[in-house]
Amino acid sequence: MDGLLIFLVLLLVIFFAVISRAIRQVPQGFQWTVERFGRYRITLQPGLRMINPFIDLIGRKLNVQETVLEIPPQNVITKDNASVIVDGIVFYQVIDASRAAYEVQNLQIAVSNLTMTNIRTAIGALDLDETLSKRDEINERLLRVLDAATEAWGTKVTRVELKDVRPPEDVLSAMAKQLTADRERRAAILRAEGIKQAAILEAEGDKQSQILAAEGRLSAAQKDAEARERLAEAEARATESVSRAVEGGNVQALNYFVAQKYVEALSQIGQSSNTKLVLMPIETSALVGMVGGVADLVKQGLGRGKSDSKLTEMESLEGNISELARQGIAKGS
Repeated sequence: MDGLLIFLVLLLVIFFAVISRAIRQVPQGFQWTVERFGRYRITLQPGLRMINPFIDLIGRKLNVQETVLEIPPQNVITKDNASVIVDGIVFYQVIDASRAAYEVQNLQIAVSNLTMTNIRTAIGALDLDETLSKRDEINERLLRVLDAATEAWGTKVTRVELKDVRPPEDVLSAMAKQLTADRERRAAILRAEGIKQAAILEAEGDKQSQILAAEGRLSAAQKDAEARERLAEAEARATESVSRAVEGGNVQALNYFVAQKYVEALSQIGQSSNTKLVLMPIETSALVGMVGGVADLVKQGLGRGKSDSKLTEMESLEGNISELARQGIAKGS
């Protein structure tokens, strides 16, 4: 009886051992490969799975989540023989667990070395300035090359990024000096442009002021010409009136012009700023009488055989002559 009990206990132990080897729980985000006699058979997906515990074994346990792989820093020579230190990161994901397990010995090391090699190739085709300014193009090129290369390993590279590109210290110093010089050049150009614009605006202002001044002088000259023209017309009318008086027989009417010029000369002498004392060698009363006599002669000459309108015109002329004589005497005395 005791032997039967022991046999049943052993049978139960063996049963549970077989069941525990046959039933496997695959966690989420992983895939397990199953090998039979050392050969790949199937891939177990996440969940509760069963295998043959006597002839099947679990081969590789692969993480199929997207994995971040850091690329260690390395020295890279650019096209223009500048040495830079470059590091980066690679995002990849296992798509086919069987190929990732059996097509490559160590997936992470393979992806890391492949990335480092292609970084040297990509940067070696560019000069230093292009390496610093075209990082997006370098990332895109690396992504295409790595994705195509890792497809045979059942892996997809989703993203490649260069984290840091560090030139040597002497190159950084030269770049800083170049940047400073470029900024100073742009500042000098802006200052020159400002001075140029100011000079242009000032020249435009001078031009407009000169144009306005010339227009003002032209307008004043036109007004002066009109005034001289009207004065000449008045002189002509006066000359014509005296000429008609002379034609009537009064030759003494010519004394009108002599008296007029005489009075104007006296007026100019009186208005002179540097004249302190003026000696008059003539009697002013005689001058007035002479002018009045001329006016009477003119009036008498026009009174014979002329119309009343002409006589009125000469009377007005007589009054103007007398007033002109009085003003000239008053200013000259």
